[in-house]
Amino acid sequence: MENAFVLELSESKFKDLFVCFCGYSQCKPLHGFGPAVRPNYIIHYIIDGKGFYQTGDHKYCLEAGEGFLIEPDVMTYYQADRENPWSYLWIGFSGRHAKEYLEDLGLNSRHPTFRSGQGKELRRLILQMLKCSDGSITSQYHLQSLLYAFFAALSKDAQHGNEAPQSRENFYIERAISYIRNNYSSEIKVTDIAGYLCVNRSYLYKLFQSSLQMSPQEFLTRFRISRAKELLATTKLSIEHVASSCGYQNALVFSKAFKRNTGYIPTLYRTEHFQATRKYLEDNKDILDELMSEESLRKLQQRKWHNDEIIQE
Repeated sequence: MENAFVLELSESKFKDLFVCFCGYSQCKPLHGFGPAVRPNYIIHYIIDGKGFYQTGDHKYCLEAGEGFLIEPDVMTYYQADRENPWSYLWIGFSGRHAKEYLEDLGLNSRHPTFRSGQGKELRRLILQMLKCSDGSITSQYHLQSLLYAFFAALSKDAQHGNEAPQSRENFYIERAISYIRNNYSSEIKVTDIAGYLCVNRSYLYKLFQSSLQMSPQEFLTRFRISRAKELLATTKLSIEHVASSCGYQNALVFSKAFKRNTGYIPTLYRTEHFQATRKYLEDNKDILDELMSEESLRKLQQRKWHNDEIIQE
């Protein structure tokens, strides 16, 4: 469980680099997210407390002043500490030059963590972004300027963590995920993934269980469902179109799989997630103004915010 404030955006007029969502959270002890794959880049920066971040078979213990990068279509998991749970801010973004700009900060798959002393400025920028919720042209340009300011702040003193050497197992996992990313909309099966890697199905199963703690089939299903959630929350495509775009040729089979994995039927998920966030931001602008003048995020603990079942961070 976490107390959180979040802004989600359905589209952008910008192409090189643009905000997809942003927010901050005060997490409860042992609150975790994942294992999951995301369609965008996400940077988390820890305001206080501590926790751990895991990508593949690499686990990083992080605390206030540090952060981590989540890359698109990479399975990750992170969890707050039991005794001193973290609070963090995050920003999700995409764009054709996003990877290049991250390299300027020293962030990539080999260097997914960093340290920065710009926490106060990063928090100020995120709080400003949260106020840009009306979808106007002015807000879109303001968000874009704040995004570049966020990167500029990180560039001042961001220092990446230890490099994670790539093992043979990680090589296979990365190739498998790449194959899934490029073919999930087709009716691929686990045997197709194994065939692409030139390994047998049982070895592929062991690799996924060892690195990601799930089977290849479960990963493929979660990947498809995460893509479906993105389409339902940000587009007006029909359920049938969403299903076929995610590798389900039968809309009924898709709906059953979606409910089994999320607890929602697709139409209800769309209804709740398309409308809830914007309304919540509009109803709580006064709280944002108040937080802008505070030195800490602790006041989140006394507020009633969205819970993690509603917010898809």
